[in-house]
Amino acid sequence: MTDDRPMKSAYELAMERLRKRDEEAGVVQTPLTDAQKAAIAELRTVYQAKLAELEILQQGKLRATGDPVERQALEDDYRRERERLASERDAKIAAVTS
Repeated sequence: MTDDRPMKSAYELAMERLRKRDEEAGVVQTPLTDAQKAAIAELRTVYQAKLAELEILQQGKLRATGDPVERQALEDDYRRERERLASERDAKIAAVTS
């Protein structure tokens, strides 16, 4: 190779192929506005706080019980609630970017 350009990483090559495929499919990438960035940051902060609160409450509930069956039920509820909050957060972020 006589090019003066450095070799591209596999990541860079893959991203070029994806961009080219998007261009061929007519997908237009528009950068986020400052207002959208601020709204997304706010949403992430709010949901991070909700998840932290949920974690603290979960630890208290687990300390209060010694029954393995009840602990498993608490863990299952905790997991479902985390998934619900994450899904809700992602849906709100998607709405901001649309």
